[in-house]
Amino acid sequence: MAEAIGPTIRRMQLGKQLTQVRKEAGFSTPKAAVEALDISEAQYRRVELGLSGFRKLADLVGVLKHFGVTDKDDLAHFTSLHKDGQNRGWWSSYAKTMSSGMKIYVGLEDGAKSIRAWQPGVVHGLLQTERYAQALFATHKPVDELTTEEVMRGVELRMERREILARENPVEFRVVLDEAALRREVGSQEVMHEQYEELIKLCERSNVFIHVIPMNKPAYRCQADFAVLDFGEGLPTAVQMDMTDGEVRMTDKDAEVRTYTRRFDALRDGALSTDETSKFLHQLTRKS
Repeated sequence: MAEAIGPTIRRMQLGKQLTQVRKEAGFSTPKAAVEALDISEAQYRRVELGLSGFRKLADLVGVLKHFGVTDKDDLAHFTSLHKDGQNRGWWSSYAKTMSSGMKIYVGLEDGAKSIRAWQPGVVHGLLQTERYAQALFATHKPVDELTTEEVMRGVELRMERREILARENPVEFRVVLDEAALRREVGSQEVMHEQYEELIKLCERSNVFIHVIPMNKPAYRCQADFAVLDFGEGLPTAVQMDMTDGEVRMTDKDAEVRTYTRRFDALRDGALSTDETSKFLHQLTRKS
């Protein structure tokens, strides 16, 4: 069965290929490319970045003709990417409870081939049990003034996001956790015991690689959590960072991607191996 590709990745593919044909047509910048068109530079830039699509198919056709793309097969290819990118992802039903940055991230997460992540404070969201997530959201509810519905939808979204680990073509997920995140009680000892057992099960998956940095090891640690997402298809790698105000920041700038790749490698190198992590988690279950 062919792998389903979500709308976010289709928009990224469209943007990358548009950038290529624009440069081949002799337009060095997006501003130069749209000066003679009825499209704003800001809108066109967002299309090239894969953040949005054209409002109308006619806008895409006009841009392609402006770039000298007239071959029927080429036009059909770009039209297909545009239409696929206009589809609504499964996460759109949660739109009211997500920030704009989170909407973009979930779409990218859903389309990633591999994810490398660091999570020092809590168990990573893709590894959380439902009861752990509920307890975590409960602690945030009064502080962030969340409604009961927002908490419920937030937990549902987190559980649905986990499907990328178990689908037919699962994402390869490599994550480094700080031991402190596993020692910190969320909900109750019973909730934590259940969470430890879930992590042990996840360690058995061929696409999930969990590493833990022991608290007593003088290893490199990065204060803020982040994720490095790879998409294949010749698409740029992206980095996601959680900000202190709760917003999600995304970047695909080469310098920042290299920086966070080095940070992940350093974190992983200072952590327990996957086999050692599994043994460590079994020890936690016996103590909880």
